[in-house]
Amino acid sequence: MTNIAAFLYLVSGVLFILALRGLSHPATSRKGNLYGMIGMGIAILTTLVLATPNFGGFVLIVLGLAIGGSVGAYVARTIPMTSMPQLVAGFHSLVGLAAVLVAASALYTPASFGIGEIGQIHTEARVEMALGVAIGALTFTGSIIAFLKLDGRMSGKPILLPYRHVINASLLVLIVLFIIGLAATESHFDFWAVVALSLALGVLLIVPIGGADMPVVVSMLNSYSGWAAAGIGFTLGNLALIITGALVGSSGAILSYIMCKGMNRSFVSVILGGFGGETAPGGPDTSDRTVKLGSAEDAAYLMANASKVIIVPGYGMAVAQAQHALRELADNLKKNGVEVKYAIHPVAGRMPGHMNVLLAEANVPYDEVFELEDINSEFSQADVAYVIGANDVTNPAARDDKTSPIYGMPILDVDRAKTCLFVKRSLGSGYAGIDNTLFYKDGTMMLLGDAKKMTEDINKALAH
Repeated sequence: MTNIAAFLYLVSGVLFILALRGLSHPATSRKGNLYGMIGMGIAILTTLVLATPNFGGFVLIVLGLAIGGSVGAYVARTIPMTSMPQLVAGFHSLVGLAAVLVAASALYTPASFGIGEIGQIHTEARVEMALGVAIGALTFTGSIIAFLKLDGRMSGKPILLPYRHVINASLLVLIVLFIIGLAATESHFDFWAVVALSLALGVLLIVPIGGADMPVVVSMLNSYSGWAAAGIGFTLGNLALIITGALVGSSGAILSYIMCKGMNRSFVSVILGGFGGETAPGGPDTSDRTVKLGSAEDAAYLMANASKVIIVPGYGMAVAQAQHALRELADNLKKNGVEVKYAIHPVAGRMPGHMNVLLAEANVPYDEVFELEDINSEFSQADVAYVIGANDVTNPAARDDKTSPIYGMPILDVDRAKTCLFVKRSLGSGYAGIDNTLFYKDGTMMLLGDAKKMTEDINKALAH
């Protein structure tokens, strides 16, 4: 039975690898999701049928599956796509909490895990337990702070504590010392000291991070949750958890590295926390500048007479659920002989791939959607750039103003199009909390209002 279970766990691990491969491109993402679901189904059934030692354990696992599955089904049906980033952060916190609870259970009932007796837990198990609980506790509180920031329940601005780097370094040193003590002596005091200090460090690492950098934080917490799950797998002796956790941990770290390069951030500073608020707020004074306001009819006239239009979706499109109206607009333009393309910034929508998913939901053809590095050179050839709800990722200050907190972050060069039509509810700042100098450029026309209604009004004007 043990060999069969190990083989099936290996099969599920292979399916998880295929799932990650499939999710790397929109055209294969549905197949990737299917592989992931099949792999998880095999892992769950294997645990229930082959790896559960007694009937009581079977009943408890089924009960847990029923509760967790019911909550998951409810959440999947009720949470809108606009809330997906904070939902992911919330799920990461649960993985971290699970790692802490499993480690505590292993400490107090080691015989149930086959890792020795109380006071005589195997050395390697104590090491695994110490590392797993530290990563899990840090992931738990860090993910909660990320959730609160993304959900607007906590300010998205950096909260900069005095001597925060010294405090964080001191906490890290203490955690390492207590981990060594726990691995050497199996001290319960050391265990709970690691938990408490890691919980505090998770908070202190995330609160200094500003909203513009939150997508990278979510990706990094995803990596942390994976390593926490791998730690649980070692404690439980579960091959599927080890494989899955390692895959999530490594892929999350790789994604974070790619995003850091794309946003001109230091990968080391992400791991250590406290980035995204180091540069003093700056930028030119825009209080006396004027903006050019337009209407749906103005936008329709410009688009109808264009030869090339590039659409730039952002979080505002997601909030307004305007993706279907946007697809209809693109279809109408193409009927009139206008070339239409979509430009996606890597972190548009506060989460990697957020905009791709929304456009796929509206059946936008994959071959019309382009990433930043593939589309940026084409803005200078476009007659119209239609920005719908994207703010920070189009802010020229990131390219031109060395005093800006987002300086160095690659942006979509929409200001290089002949005309930039910018759909936004108001002239307020974006998630990074800074003014967008694009609003005041000569080639920009602001279309103030709800993104969905504005796009629908442009469609009506095109029809006439």
